[in-house]
Amino acid sequence: MLIKKPKILSKEKFSPLINTLKAKFGLPEKIKFCSSCVYSNQKPLSAKEYNHSKTTKKNIVSFDNENVCDACKNVQLKDKIDWKEREYKLKKLCDKFRSRNGSYDCLVPGSGGKDSIFASHILKNKYNMNPLTITFAPHIYTNWGWKNFISWLNCGFDNYLFSPNKKVQRLLTRLALEKIFHPFQPFMMGQMYFPPKFAVYNNIKLIFYGENPTDYGNKLSTEKPYKDADFFSYNGKKEDIFISGLNYDELRSKFHLSEIDLEPYLPIHETKIKNKIQVHYLGFYLEWHPQECYYYSVKNSNFEPSPERTVGTYSKYSSIDDKMDDLHYFTTFIKFGIGRATYDSSQEVRCGDINREEAIALVKKYDGEYPERFLSELFEYLSVNKDDFKKQYKLFEQPNIDHKYFELLTDTFRSPHIWKWKNNQWKLRSSVF
Repeated sequence: MLIKKPKILSKEKFSPLINTLKAKFGLPEKIKFCSSCVYSNQKPLSAKEYNHSKTTKKNIVSFDNENVCDACKNVQLKDKIDWKEREYKLKKLCDKFRSRNGSYDCLVPGSGGKDSIFASHILKNKYNMNPLTITFAPHIYTNWGWKNFISWLNCGFDNYLFSPNKKVQRLLTRLALEKIFHPFQPFMMGQMYFPPKFAVYNNIKLIFYGENPTDYGNKLSTEKPYKDADFFSYNGKKEDIFISGLNYDELRSKFHLSEIDLEPYLPIHETKIKNKIQVHYLGFYLEWHPQECYYYSVKNSNFEPSPERTVGTYSKYSSIDDKMDDLHYFTTFIKFGIGRATYDSSQEVRCGDINREEAIALVKKYDGEYPERFLSELFEYLSVNKDDFKKQYKLFEQPNIDHKYFELLTDTFRSPHIWKWKNNQWKLRSSVF
């Protein structure tokens, strides 16, 4: 298998004069925007990443007849929730699993960001749990991300930091960029699959995550306090699993990766996890507010926001630990027409922090910003050099990535129903502004 260099894309099917437009990724051909926030109906929902290949069709957020997305409808429904009753259920859950001898009784995955600090700190100090924090290391720490990670531990937590083989992670990240334009996917898989495996092997029966996926558009009618096991476990064969858009066997036979190389990115088999752990969302039990989590983390640790605005958005305190974040959100903008400012501002509209008009202005100003600040370092990280990758080097027509290569690759993932080529520039066919 040869990873070929991307070719110059023909712009004919992106003409602004074409009315019949084919949509990639199984997305709706007609684009519409939520009348309450700034989501579009191109926004994908949570997926089982181990099924993700180039031909995968996306499940997207639903809209009602008044063009209100499920994420916004969920806010209205959550206003009716008895949060005292929900907290009572949390206390009962903690009572059931709380250690009597001071040993670890729950696992809190995180990076030392605002959400993981909030979750671990409140579980320990308000609900008298003994959490062990656990981290799957990011691709390349930002200076402020590493500083916040250390501050997290300094406010009273043990942590298990797993740092995967960097050569393997780099190769899988490059392949994920090439095959599915999703450079964050291998990290996401490791981040999602490592905590349940660790919990099972270390006899910790309870895991707490923060926000509930219903906050981002999963239907509230299907809301549960726990995470469905089939998102982090599988019931078939390893040969049926995809990583970086490639089948497990392809990665073994063609890219010379061993079973142990791929282990951190594999879900656990359901027979090893059945009835052994419970994975719960703290956001089911407590009224979750991201900005309040930020204030809480500042008050109860030495958490500091980024010293600079995050590329593609206006915020400084959310998802700031990994230099790959900038590139990740740029790729979502290319594939779905949704950038980081759309995600951030929609969330803040739903939380009542800003109104829709402010959100539209922020999207217009920042969404889709080119991720220049770390790009040279990221290109070096994604390049397959001969010294580090003696076997894999020959499998790439152009092993090194530069700006021209990246721009050509970017264009191959544009969908004609989202993008048009006008006046020698790429423009969105539809926007919220």
